[in-house]
Parts: sequence; structure tokens; C-alpha cells
Amino acid sequence: MDHKGRLKKLQTVLERDSLDVLLVSHLPNIRYLCGFTGTSGVLAIGESASVFFTDGRYNEQARAEVQGPRIVIARKPPQAAAAEWLMENRSKLGRKKPRRLGIESEHLTVAGRTQLARLLRSDFRLRETRGLVERARMVKDADEIARLRAAAVLGASLFERALEVIRPGVRENEVAAEMEYAARRAGAEEMSFPTIIAAGKRSALPHGRASRAAIPSRGFVVCDFGVILSGYCSDRTRTAHVGRATGVARRMYEAVREAQAVAIETVRAGVNVGEIDQAARNVLRNKGFARHFMHSTGHGVGLEIHESPRIAAGQSEVLRPGMVITIEPGVYIAGSGGVRIEDMVVVTEFGCEVLAPASKELITI
Repeated sequence: MDHKGRLKKLQTVLERDSLDVLLVSHLPNIRYLCGFTGTSGVLAIGESASVFFTDGRYNEQARAEVQGPRIVIARKPPQAAAAEWLMENRSKLGRKKPRRLGIESEHLTVAGRTQLARLLRSDFRLRETRGLVERARMVKDADEIARLRAAAVLGASLFERALEVIRPGVRENEVAAEMEYAARRAGAEEMSFPTIIAAGKRSALPHGRASRAAIPSRGFVVCDFGVILSGYCSDRTRTAHVGRATGVARRMYEAVREAQAVAIETVRAGVNVGEIDQAARNVLRNKGFARHFMHSTGHGVGLEIHESPRIAAGQSEVLRPGMVITIEPGVYIAGSGGVRIEDMVVVTEFGCEVLAPASKELITI
């Protein structure tokens, strides 16, 4: 991972946005910029230098992982240590007074902002920033794509275990437990999110996390799952059917499968994300299911399970090569059941590549 190169790119953004220094507090952003994987740290980035602050628990880990910034092991909370450093070095961080300190407005708590303002007094003016690091994270480099592909492949294998376990009478959380155990045995660091197993009428819940409910003798089973491998997430959804599927159920499944296929065909560099969302909805509208699709068509994936861009109506982001997104249309009919099919794809100049491709024919158990 080119952490030093990422820091240099961000330093040019500081100058563009008239910031003397940026205080990064969101841990995934810190990991992206310098490699630190711990749970306590703050990164201060100036136009020509950067300093990472953490506590004594991470002395050895920080020195082994952090690339680029100077490391400060503090005896006080990292943010307080960073504020103290800013005050001691304020004359080097900018000639104009007060110096302009960028904060991650979407991640810094009100209490954290209040503490910063008190410690920095009138020497710094806090300026809210949104998505400075996240925008850089949207386009993945070759190393990141390799990690995402490996995570997608490992995650995809879990559905095979699910199909071995799903039977009428088996509880949803038992299926999830077997999948998560298989993930750990295969080398996953953890799950990307709590595994979703929603069967029968509960399959109409888009985020129906695995419960103690027993799988019925007939109906859809939505399985939404993912793993974290080498820090990067995977996200995948498959829907199986227990018992003989009715004609309505098959039409519902095929509508979602076609909507996903058309949306994937729409993905390529230069396309507005709203067009992809619309492509999926057009299919479902023609099939009579449009009003039963109530969430976005996808989202970015990387160090976090939900990243920019959001693949939804009203969004204006234009796809660029190297973006990794999900395509996951669904149909959910309350009191009956639901279907969702999801894959991760990497955007290329002339289309996209599906990570961990596999058949999407309806599987009946």
C-alpha cells in the first residue's frame, strides 16, 4: 500500500481548500493514510509534515504499521496530545492567525469538538470538512482491488455452507452461525456486518438479521453476508427457496435477477450512478414490482462495508475506473416474502468486472 503517496495527495488538497492542517479522527481514514489498524489514534496532517498520535497500548503496533507520519506515543488521549502538539508548533503551521484546522465533521463528536476548541483557544479556527479522505478512498488501487477480490471470493464460498444447513425447522441464527464459523476457519478476520438470514415472510425485511425464527417449509430465504480479509470488506446476497416455488415466486425472482443483470451491464466509467439505479428500477417497473423496491441499488465497498458512492436516484457521482460498488436490487412484499441478489463489481473504462462471479439460477431446497 502506497501510504506515503496517499498522504502527499491529501496534502495538496489542504492547500486547495486553504487549510493549514487536517486532523483525521476516523479510524478507517487513518488506516488508509498511514496503515495503523488499532482502535485509538489521531493523525495530524500539515502541508509538509504529518504526525500520528496514539497511546502506550499501541507502542509496538504503531511502529510496525505506521508508514509516513512521525509517531507520538502519548500518556494522554490522542486528541488531547494532538492539540498540545498543534499549540507547540502553531508558528510552523501557518503565518496567518488564527490557523485553519480542518476537522472531520461527520466523525468528530460534539464533545470532541468542544474539547478541541477549548485546548486550541483562539490560535486555531476549526473548519468543518466533509469527505476529504473518503473521496480519495472511492477509487481503489491495484493492491486494494486484489484484497477486495480475495475477500469477495472467500465470502462467496459461504453460501455453499448455507445451502448445506438451510432446511425447514432450522433456525435462522443457526445458519448464520455455521456461515460465520466457516468464514473464520477459512481465514476471515471477522464478518463485514451481522449476517442476514431472513426466511419465509421475514425475507420481506430488507435488513432482517438472523433471528431465532425457524425456516418454514416453503418460501424464500435471503442470505446477505460478507467477510473482512486483510482489512477489506466483501458484500454478497443470494436468495434460495425452500420447497416448490410458485409461479409468482419465480416471476419475482426472475425480475430481480434481470434487474441486477441490466444494472451491471450499465456500469462503466463515465456513467452517473443515478443511471444505474434507474436501469434496475426500469426492469422492475416493467415487471410490475417497482413499488416493492425501497432501497438504493448499491454502494461503495472498501475498508468499510458502506462507502461512497451511493448508487441511488438523485446522486450525481460519476463512475471512475477502480471504483468498487455493489449492485443489489430487491423486491419485498410484506406478508409474503422477498428476493435480493447482490454482487460486487469493479468499474473499468469500458464496463465492469464482477468479483467472484457465480450462477444466479434460482436454487430450491
